[in-house]
Amino acid sequence: MYDWNDLKAFLAVAETGSTLSAAQALRVSQTTVARRIAALEAATSLNLFERRQAGYALTPVGEAMLASAMAVRDAANRFGEAAGARSRDAGGAVSLTTMEIFAVTILPPILRDLRAAHPSIHIHLDTSDEPRDLAAGAADIAIRSSKQPMGAGLVGRRVADNPWTLYCSRDYADRHGIPHTRDELAAHPFIGGGGGVWEPYQAWLRQYRLEESVVMQYDSGSGLLAGVRSGMGLTILPAFLADREADLIRCIPPKSEDTTGLWLLTHERLRHVPRVRLVLDFLAAELAKLGRE
Repeated sequence: MYDWNDLKAFLAVAETGSTLSAAQALRVSQTTVARRIAALEAATSLNLFERRQAGYALTPVGEAMLASAMAVRDAANRFGEAAGARSRDAGGAVSLTTMEIFAVTILPPILRDLRAAHPSIHIHLDTSDEPRDLAAGAADIAIRSSKQPMGAGLVGRRVADNPWTLYCSRDYADRHGIPHTRDELAAHPFIGGGGGVWEPYQAWLRQYRLEESVVMQYDSGSGLLAGVRSGMGLTILPAFLADREADLIRCIPPKSEDTTGLWLLTHERLRHVPRVRLVLDFLAAELAKLGRE
């Protein structure tokens, strides 16, 4: 068997007549070209060139092999062109999973722009608050709020900080004031629930002995958002989206241990699939831009 780079050196020397010109064409050293010619002759047990003072000349055997070598080069070029075309053809379906609260707030304008830029991409959006198993193929891409995502074979990036903390509406603040310390929280009603966020939310309430302050529970994150917008009370929301809500006010700063990140994830077997790569890169750019604003 021979090395493809040895065959490229053979073709370059055959076409230019010298190892120096071939080296310049291939952007390697002259020594490298001479070594590759010698390696190819050793691998094929053929004397392909006559070494002359004026340069290299094909032997009759080399002449006979030239057409086959050119055919291999042409085939390699066609392979590269086909691979490039496949990479450019990034159309198809991509399944994206994230919490409902992100799906109904920050994602719609991003997905609108994705559609405008890449109309051949079709997004299937799963809004389950339960993390989907990317290793099992339950989704192609996940947007998750987490300190450190867990899961076999996951690859991705942290695109923004995303602490969860307390918010109220401007109308609520006008009527009841804003609690600025944790000691003032007991005097205010809380909106609970939120689907997948309820378990850590409950733990936070227990930590500050505020479980009895919950006056209503929603089954979804979008319910929490609707409830706090209505002026019903306080609730915990992800700052990445809540800080962009003109009608909401952050009541207290998040504790450092409450800080999570917004992660964009896929499974390692999908990271180089063109349509998945395209969507990952688009989402990463747009979410990171929001994070910087």
